[in-house]
Amino acid sequence: MSLLDTVKEAFEGPSAGATQESRGAYWCHDCNERIRDVDVDGDEPPACPDCGSEMEFERTPDSGGCAC
Repeated sequence: MSLLDTVKEAFEGPSAGATQESRGAYWCHDCNERIRDVDVDGDEPPACPDCGSEMEFERTPDSGGCAC
């Protein structure tokens, strides 16, 4: 792959269907663990993989509801 192809690919973005648009992430503030919402099955908040507590959903910074 040439340098020109690499630059072109960077500006085109990901391939169609390669990634899903995330609305936010689930956080465990005690463990500082983060899981993107698109990586979670179902509508219920996941349990933290480290401590087992229910994780809290937080939106992306551009949505106006970020608690970062």
